[in-house]
Amino acid sequence: MRHAALLGFFVFTTFAASILTAAEPYWNQFRGPHANGETNAQLPTEFDDEQNVVWKTPIHGKGWSSPVVWGDQVWLTTATEDGKQLSAICVDANTGQIQHDLLVFEVVEPKFCHPTNSYASCTPFVEEGRVYVHFGEYGTACLDTTTGNKIWERRDFVSEDFRGPASSPIVVGERLFINFDGVDHQFMVALDKQTGKTIWRAERDIDYQTDDGDMKKAYGTPALIEVNGQQQLISTAAVETLAHDPATGDVIWRVHNDGYNGSARPLFENGLVYICAGRGDLALLAVKPDGTGDVSQTHLAWSTGKSVPRFSSQIVIGDRLYMINDTGVISCLNALDGSTIWTKRQSGEYWASPLYSEGNLYFLSKEGAVLIVAAADEFQLVAEKQFPAGFNASPAVVGDSLVLRSFTHLYRIGH
Repeated sequence: MRHAALLGFFVFTTFAASILTAAEPYWNQFRGPHANGETNAQLPTEFDDEQNVVWKTPIHGKGWSSPVVWGDQVWLTTATEDGKQLSAICVDANTGQIQHDLLVFEVVEPKFCHPTNSYASCTPFVEEGRVYVHFGEYGTACLDTTTGNKIWERRDFVSEDFRGPASSPIVVGERLFINFDGVDHQFMVALDKQTGKTIWRAERDIDYQTDDGDMKKAYGTPALIEVNGQQQLISTAAVETLAHDPATGDVIWRVHNDGYNGSARPLFENGLVYICAGRGDLALLAVKPDGTGDVSQTHLAWSTGKSVPRFSSQIVIGDRLYMINDTGVISCLNALDGSTIWTKRQSGEYWASPLYSEGNLYFLSKEGAVLIVAAADEFQLVAEKQFPAGFNASPAVVGDSLVLRSFTHLYRIGH
């Protein structure tokens, strides 16, 4: 049902069917083809910076975007630390050699970016023949994956990121969807993926109850779901999460959530939408998505503010929800009622979103640790690895290999 929700409303090509049955031949967007961090691949559990490394490729510049994979190509973005040059890099998935190193945009006067962020934190979306790269207010472009040529670009959207960009684009059918939640303007757009032209633009009709633009910021990536035959585009903003009609941009329902600067991607499991706003008592919500209008008082299944991450997304496996917060507290919750099953504190700081494979959860820290934890009702540390440089990017998958982006290198880790 999860994958069908991503496909309905638009007619995909036969690529869609291949994802359902194959062991992740593609990892085409932030959190993978199912948009939830889950994979059918048989990933390694024994590795480090040298052991079972198929290849290790240095990546210039500074960028927190996660790698995406299509066929034999791995794509990611990077930027100079001053933000004046924004680039897209394509690495051969078999050899680790760089196929394309493309200067996408030059910025004469970049605005402030917080040192903990980068000018290249938005994860690309890749499909047959095209990759879509996004750098927040600095521009969005569609590139030919064979030649590296720029097919189209948009640099006219005004939405000041202030601390740097992070929202990632998604493509469904013929449309590209992007959140813009800046300190000055907040809206969502649907673009024609062939031309880059605007199909619709939906302003955030939200009462933020403040004039402080920083409290209106968010870094979310939308998710498309299907409820009772109706497609919904779930978009987390500051203060509220909105469910849009993907055809028109009209709001179907909305729910109040505490906080701002949320960056987790919504999940749809067990008939509930799981929303992580990142702060406050309503930092993590489970919402029944069959309502209309403001459903804050009528369709909230449960909420919690305990040990909720500000940056890392959650994983829902059956009726269990797993997450790791910024300071290393791993939690297992009952996904149906929000009750805590267990928590365990680990050392380090965690921004990357976790990955699930064959009963194991992979967590990556800013200090370079990779924790492999059993997805079970008791905490069990399966393995702990250490890399010389840390991680902000979330892991990707190619075949039965991990693709990891550290602060300095891109790795393919095999068996």
